[in-house]
Amino acid sequence: MQFPLRARPRKNRANQWRGCRMMDVPPANQSQTPCQWADYSSWSSPCSPLPALQHLSVGSPQTQSSSSSSCNSSFGPPYHQAYVNGGQVPPPSSLPLPSKPHQASHVTPHCVQQVSPAPLVSPGFQNGPQMNPTVPLHPASPVQPAWLLPPNRGAEASEPDHGVTLQSPTSESRYGLNPELLPSAVKVMADDAAAWADKVFMSEPFSGLPPLPTTLCVFQDRGNVSPRVIRPTSYCAPFDGQMALRSRVPMGAVVTPLAGPADSETPPPLCREEECVSGCRSCGAYMCSAVSWQDCGQRFYCPFCGKLSEVSWQHYQPTAGVQGARVDREKRPELHMGSYEILSSQKDEAAVLLLAVDVSACALRTGNLEFVTRQLHELLSSLKREHGGTRVGLITYDSRVHLYDLSLHLSRPHMLVLTDTEDLLLPVSEGLLVPLEDCVESLHSVFQLLPHFTPECDDSAGVSLELPVRAGLAVLQTLKCPGKLLLFHTAPLTEIGPSTTSGFFGSNKPKTLFQPSDGAISLAKQCVSQGCGVHLFFLAFQDVGGAWPGHVPYLTGGALHSYSHLQGELDQERFSSDLRRTVKQDTGYKAELLMFVNKDVRVSGCYGMFVPGPSPSKVAMATVDSWTSLAVELAHSRALEEPRGLVLQAVLKYSTQCGERRIRVHTLTLKCSRHLQDTYRNCQAQTLLTFYCKKMYCGALERPLQELREELQTEVTELLASYRKHCGSSSVSAGQLVLPQHLRALPVYVNSLRKSEVLLPGVRSSVHQRLQQRCQVVAMDPLSTATHFYPRLLPLFPALSGSLAGEAALRCSAASLDPGALYLVHAPLALLLWVGAEVPACTLAQLFNTSCFSSLPSGETKLPPLENSVSARVRSLVDSLNSQVSCARTLLVVKQGDACKEVLQRHLVEDKSPNGGASYADFLYHLHVNSVRLLQ
Repeated sequence: MQFPLRARPRKNRANQWRGCRMMDVPPANQSQTPCQWADYSSWSSPCSPLPALQHLSVGSPQTQSSSSSSCNSSFGPPYHQAYVNGGQVPPPSSLPLPSKPHQASHVTPHCVQQVSPAPLVSPGFQNGPQMNPTVPLHPASPVQPAWLLPPNRGAEASEPDHGVTLQSPTSESRYGLNPELLPSAVKVMADDAAAWADKVFMSEPFSGLPPLPTTLCVFQDRGNVSPRVIRPTSYCAPFDGQMALRSRVPMGAVVTPLAGPADSETPPPLCREEECVSGCRSCGAYMCSAVSWQDCGQRFYCPFCGKLSEVSWQHYQPTAGVQGARVDREKRPELHMGSYEILSSQKDEAAVLLLAVDVSACALRTGNLEFVTRQLHELLSSLKREHGGTRVGLITYDSRVHLYDLSLHLSRPHMLVLTDTEDLLLPVSEGLLVPLEDCVESLHSVFQLLPHFTPECDDSAGVSLELPVRAGLAVLQTLKCPGKLLLFHTAPLTEIGPSTTSGFFGSNKPKTLFQPSDGAISLAKQCVSQGCGVHLFFLAFQDVGGAWPGHVPYLTGGALHSYSHLQGELDQERFSSDLRRTVKQDTGYKAELLMFVNKDVRVSGCYGMFVPGPSPSKVAMATVDSWTSLAVELAHSRALEEPRGLVLQAVLKYSTQCGERRIRVHTLTLKCSRHLQDTYRNCQAQTLLTFYCKKMYCGALERPLQELREELQTEVTELLASYRKHCGSSSVSAGQLVLPQHLRALPVYVNSLRKSEVLLPGVRSSVHQRLQQRCQVVAMDPLSTATHFYPRLLPLFPALSGSLAGEAALRCSAASLDPGALYLVHAPLALLLWVGAEVPACTLAQLFNTSCFSSLPSGETKLPPLENSVSARVRSLVDSLNSQVSCARTLLVVKQGDACKEVLQRHLVEDKSPNGGASYADFLYHLHVNSVRLLQ
């Protein structure tokens, strides 16, 4: 793919990349003319002065005929497509232009055809026609393309006249690029959804690219794991380490081991341990479809360690056919499926539900204690009908710990007070955990009495969050069972350090804020070994410095749910929703994830929310659910064998709610190639984004944020430079941007990651928001990650008689907002409703029960249940979007021009962000300039 960007050749080739980095807040000094760039000499960056843009030559990939070319490949169609939008801009006389285009080594020949530019109103680019390889080259059309118009003229040509300026200054490019005609992530997702509509992806060994994570599609297991579970960074692995280094594509995978199937898909089959064919006795890998049989089925070759293993006589079956497959292959899931589950003969204790409630003076004074006890009673009463056998326990605490004996033979519960909080020794263990169906009335009587207790001390500042966690852990350890520990805390936290300061985050100090304390790590390790997942409900959350209580919950597979004003109706509804989701979420306990790869490859890193262990190929987790996701990084030990490819196996051992010990086995078989374009052709931008995100966010624990942002831009710049050098056409000039076909959206994703609140905090960024957002995003799967860094902007009413938007998403830019319309912004952690100033009064009345725009309340709200089709359809869409995320959200109404606009601007990722992050157009321009300079 080629887009018109031109970089001036660099004379000094020494140390080309170092010092060439993106400036986050570049000053806009001077205005631009249509054919001449402003003077950016005031930038303190070695990249200035910036070069001019030149014409675009439109090419189409040519079929390779020479077998000696290093870009020759036997895999599928041509590896990238060209785009039609020819034209040129007369360069300024002060900037010298290259006399000839850059000559790349080992290139694939391309053909160029003279074409007409796309119209101004056409978003994106159109695929170029396939040309005959013998057609001679032609110069590009001299017509000036739309996206090279100056910002003011391009905006005027594309904006409808609504009386209000739609083009925000933050969406204009500093270099005259029309953002609407840059590669569009929305168009990439729409094209992929259209290509896979009503189709089924057959997941077979050595299969090609699946649909994107954002595409709704049915997956069928044909010997390879579903993409819902494992998505590699490339479905064609580099042949050796040198090729992997040359490609600049990270080799790894994103693993969601307990990802559930879609409604029309079948879950992994369950088989008993004694009935399954045993795996490799040398390395411990489990049986999979990638093994090869020898000696008529008496032995098999392990694809991971390369050794032969004997088959027990109980599981022996002969082989048949040319490929030597066992005759019972189709009857055994472990032999022909990519995912299956083993029911172990071992059995653990059933998981329990342990409640810890703050009864300090602060909890009583605010009324939070009464509200929590009422909600818990309603939840347990409904849970009794579904899971009456679940054992439940209760703990209350202030400066001391109170345990409750809920034994059935007692006339009323007994309270046990532990005064020694340093060494928690339980005087008794009987009655602390009782089946819910036997103790729901006893718990109800305790809940009624708790709001009337008199606290020991009026000072609630001495209440520690570590105390109830250690008390709950002591109960689980004494009774030797895993479970969920739900903490309901109200007492304020102690302020440590400043809450907001951009200079503080720009130094090396922020990494100490992201790092949990030694005490938190020690406590989390104990919870992991016991299978205790901590879920903290902070009922009076205050935004104070570094005293953040979320480290232990997130390191144990739990979460932190914070509420600033629990007495408000919206927070109460969100609390009830979070509580139900937490209790009813299917969870695995005492989990252990094992990674097996070829002997030619090793696991070099693992990134996610867990306590790091001695080996990246073995991860222990207290709890795991269908949303838990990790990233593994691989490295070559030696060259791969092309016929065998790369085999990756993820094995999750865990206990269910009822105590069954299960082993879920996922196997992925990838092809490998000696040709770089095969690696690029089999990449997907959303998977790379997820991998980069987990790696960078985990790196924030140890490294400065500026260093992480520079490394991220360096990796993407070198990736584009390598693709241009090794897979580009000889006819590509230095003024043309070349992108792999399936990485068109990578620059906008990476720019959104670079300027996220975690890596680039703004003046109003709070410590707690950034700490929690980091933990939430690190645990996200590829679908949630892609939606987080590029939210869906959904227009609600193109016409009142038309249908609501579901798939007609728009680009995340202020230029997409029409003052006469309403838009939903859907992200995993936020749901916004933008209301334009010129929305018809009848629409406001149908949706908000008010016809006056000025009287419409902004901020967190709940749509009123009005009896009309508009209100019903919008509320149905909101409920549908809320069901797709892992946490409860409150709808935030943002009116055009009000004080909440900064919240919206953070989600318009193609524009310049409020924290100073560059716009998508400017970032793409700098990526191209620096990638070309690397090759000069």
